[in-house]
Amino acid sequence: MKLYGSYTSPFVRHVRIVLLETAQPCEFIETDQTGSSAKSPTQRVPFLEDGNIFLTDSASITKYLREKAGQDYCKTAKELDDLCLVNTLMDATVNLFFIKRDGVDITAVPYLQRQAARIQSTLAELNQSMLPVAAPYNDAQLRLACFISWAKLRNQIDFSAYENLEAFYAGALNYSYFIATQPPQS
Repeated sequence: MKLYGSYTSPFVRHVRIVLLETAQPCEFIETDQTGSSAKSPTQRVPFLEDGNIFLTDSASITKYLREKAGQDYCKTAKELDDLCLVNTLMDATVNLFFIKRDGVDITAVPYLQRQAARIQSTLAELNQSMLPVAAPYNDAQLRLACFISWAKLRNQIDFSAYENLEAFYAGALNYSYFIATQPPQS
């Protein structure tokens, strides 16, 4: 099995945690935008090759790995909805990060203003959730921890107004597989 990705991607990190949790051997191949453009139709990471299996989204990869290990993936509709909520948050934040990095003033574009508002409303909703302060974590919670870590690494969100999310993240910082997948500080 081969997983392609970057160490800083929150999507890739979630998959890497699942690989550690399920103790499945997998070669990690670091790739950049050029590499992902050449190998994946989505032109993003992660993507996974396992024999004839080729998966191009972190959610399908995580589901595949869990099922391959005989584990459940998103046991309930609520857990799946929570995962989708975090995915929406991650997509909007990552997209705005790259758009700002390209020099676009997001305050000048109504659509981008709506994306920024979506981030704030989703954070407020997640902050009201019942979140554990220690492992075990389900996949929606792992994804949320990976997102918070990425947002802090990239200085995208000030979490000081989200005490519940901060307490949840502080607990995740003690989880061995979360620690083992910490991206390099740059």
